[in-house]
Amino acid sequence: MGLTGGRRADQAGDVFRNRVDAAAELLGRLERFRDRDVVVLGLPRGGVPVAAAVAEGLDAPLDVIVVRKLGLPTQTEVAMGAIGEGGVRVVDDDLVRRARVSDARFAEVERHEQATLDRRVVQLRGGRPPVPLAGRTALVVDDGLATGATAEAACRVARARGAARVVLAVPVAPKDAAARVPSADEVVAVEVPDWFMAVGQAYADFRQTSDEEVVALLEHARDRTGDRGAPRAGTDPGSAEG
Repeated sequence: MGLTGGRRADQAGDVFRNRVDAAAELLGRLERFRDRDVVVLGLPRGGVPVAAAVAEGLDAPLDVIVVRKLGLPTQTEVAMGAIGEGGVRVVDDDLVRRARVSDARFAEVERHEQATLDRRVVQLRGGRPPVPLAGRTALVVDDGLATGATAEAACRVARARGAARVVLAVPVAPKDAAARVPSADEVVAVEVPDWFMAVGQAYADFRQTSDEEVVALLEHARDRTGDRGAPRAGTDPGSAEG
């Protein structure tokens, strides 16, 4: 596992105009996955516009992997872990210990986020089953990588669903991105700044993506691909490795 394709910059500051601009640059790093048995998986909400553009550019199916950050009770923007579909759970035990988060307080946060996750799975998929991943390459896409907790949870979900290869692709990531997401076979990034604090630093326009936009993008992708969400017969899921 390693980090592929990252440009080095002194700092992350308005590198991309918006998520569409970021997706166009990321797509250029992912051309080797064209005509492969790939499923593009966006992390709601902000990762889905990036994933949708990548999926359309590669003419690949699009789906979501729903994950939820477990934020510290005193600093909710800081991830002490993450949960994902199918009971996937990632915990930063060292941070939990240093922040002195009790078992009861952790369980309270986890219960709240699990309820939100369950609700959002129904909301975003509309009762449809996930696109099958068994034997395929799962291209997990977000709008950037920070702590890596939610990305790691998403990659674990893809692996549990039988993906033969799991690739995380993001427009911006820290230099140690690969170490932060050990469940990915490969991490692809456009920008890898030497100084990196938050994903939003890399965007001039980092406005929040709405649930309505996510649902619309998923519906458009289903109309585009039709029944091609099913695996392609006779394809080699590992042949995109390079």
